[in-house]
Amino acid sequence: MIDLRSDTVTRPTEQMRRAMAEAPVGDDVFGEDPTINRLEEYVAALLGKEAAMYAPSGTMTNQIGVHVHTTGRGDEILLHEEAHIFVYEGGAPALLSSVQVRALPGENGVLRPENIQAAVHAENIHHPRQKLLCLENTHNRAGGKVYPLKDFAAAAQAGRECGLKIHLDGARLFNAVVATGVSAREWCEHVDTVSVCSSKGLGAPVGSLLAGDEKTIHEARRARKAFGGGMRQAGIIAAASLHGFEHHIDRLAEDHHRATRLAAGLRETGFTVEPPETNIVLVETDDAAKLFEALKSAGVLVTMGRPGTVRLCTHLDITDEDVEAAITAAGSVNAAVH
Repeated sequence: MIDLRSDTVTRPTEQMRRAMAEAPVGDDVFGEDPTINRLEEYVAALLGKEAAMYAPSGTMTNQIGVHVHTTGRGDEILLHEEAHIFVYEGGAPALLSSVQVRALPGENGVLRPENIQAAVHAENIHHPRQKLLCLENTHNRAGGKVYPLKDFAAAAQAGRECGLKIHLDGARLFNAVVATGVSAREWCEHVDTVSVCSSKGLGAPVGSLLAGDEKTIHEARRARKAFGGGMRQAGIIAAASLHGFEHHIDRLAEDHHRATRLAAGLRETGFTVEPPETNIVLVETDDAAKLFEALKSAGVLVTMGRPGTVRLCTHLDITDEDVEAAITAAGSVNAAVH
């Protein structure tokens, strides 16, 4: 099977496994795991933030970001109507932080300043207190689209002018970095906190980090403990994340190149495909469930994308040969359907 479901399906490389086997460890809840401490310092510097905190998942780091920027039951956060935090995180803002979500429209995950401003209201006992604006880059449901830096900065500025804190779901931020040449620091200077994943394109088996100022990350550690994310000798897995950040960022360009070839090949076989900007390819279809099953039968694993699409995602374990084989298999599926 050619597994194009997600960049989360990668397996650790031999170099990662060696780093994991040799990692010095300690009790991280006591702040004594040297590998985690090194990872947190490395990622904080990479993002231009004072501090960072390692956690099991991107959902946890996103939700801790929501938690530390809201202060009470009934607060409200603003985000895109197809944001990962809203669509794919199990209702966690309400469950864990007792806050509600206001979902805003925007093409390809981009929130316009005027829409943000229109959604923010003055203090009034009839309305929830609005505390946080969440942005996402790259945008998952939009097919890995990059949030243009100019638009990103404008949205963040609009949020700040309305008195909101800014959190970035940067699960695939380094895909945006590689696609545009804009450094992670340049994106992150516009936000208060940022969540980044090592378990997607960077190829680690587990782990994400939340970065921000020292005070915020101190509060984040309290939330991580309460949410059940305090780990002990976790340097064994953090070593894989550190290896990913140190060695696998530049190679994301390979995933982007393969996604471009995959999209072109699928178009050549008759599919309607959005041009990818990073490593996610969306195929438009009248019957996503039927196409999903047909591709699976042909040996290509995909996921359902937003309504009317299936999603294919290139990653560390996908080769040029896999891409060509997937195109051939998809072509046979399309020929059989039509």
